[in-house]
Amino acid sequence: MITEKTGKIVKGLGGLFEVRIPEPDGSVTRLCLHAKKTLHRADEKLLIGDNVKVSSDDSTPDGAVISEVFPRSSALIRPPLANLDLLLVTFAAEKPEPVLETVDKLIAIAEFHRIEVAVIITKRDLNSALAESYAQIYRKAGFPVFITSSTADEGIREVSEFVHNFTKGGKIAAFAGASGVGKSSLMNALFPDLCLQTSAISQKVERGKHTTRSVEIFDMEANDPETGFLADTPGFSLIDFERFDFFGLDDLLSTFRDIAPYRGKCRYADCAHVGESSAECAVAKAAEDGEISPSRLSSYRAVYRVLKNKNKYN
Repeated sequence: MITEKTGKIVKGLGGLFEVRIPEPDGSVTRLCLHAKKTLHRADEKLLIGDNVKVSSDDSTPDGAVISEVFPRSSALIRPPLANLDLLLVTFAAEKPEPVLETVDKLIAIAEFHRIEVAVIITKRDLNSALAESYAQIYRKAGFPVFITSSTADEGIREVSEFVHNFTKGGKIAAFAGASGVGKSSLMNALFPDLCLQTSAISQKVERGKHTTRSVEIFDMEANDPETGFLADTPGFSLIDFERFDFFGLDDLLSTFRDIAPYRGKCRYADCAHVGESSAECAVAKAAEDGEISPSRLSSYRAVYRVLKNKNKYN
């Protein structure tokens, strides 16, 4: 007799996958399963966060297996995570000093894939004035912004309420940011039951050690069939999405939500907003007038040059 259920992959165990299956009676079953051999092809590699079909057949040696992967809304390569709904872009006020170009590139990729973004600035206790100046950049750009300090327990309740409310009903949220910015410490403060590993910043290079080695998804509410999920992800230098090669110059402007409204307002229709003067470029004029943060325009121009060179040699 063959039975089929649906569930979500929440953890990889070296060839085995832990699948969380909500049952009709409101309970939750967790099974460690292999995938059918047809799902091992490179183009169908299973990812944490995949929604899958589990088939059970008592007449076969394998018993229950993952037999099908349902279509994804999004997919990350590093870290391997599918169906992400909310990206919590996290950086520290200082130690390590944030690289805003990397932050903005990450946000642009998420925007391109229609993944919601919120910005979290950690370590407010180290420099509250600097934390607030960074917050103003992203508030002006139109993103929810939270300033936190895990050591001083500041901003924790606000982030917790935001994430719980957003993810209710099975959505997935993930924290992303360079190593050492305090993601695991923040997640431990938000959700003490997770007990995530943390490590200190190297005093010599002010760079975090990679404390998170693999992706894992945690229930926001234990044993709740309709719970939201929180993904713990490795530190990154740049998150790469599948199909990022399809992110071209024509798509770039729409991934900077604070710059996009100035489309078509420049003196020349083919204005690229990368070197033109404020007399000719509406974007440059907006930055000059303080309507757009200069760092955001600088990031836009940096990504533009990367994409232009990429298109040149492809």
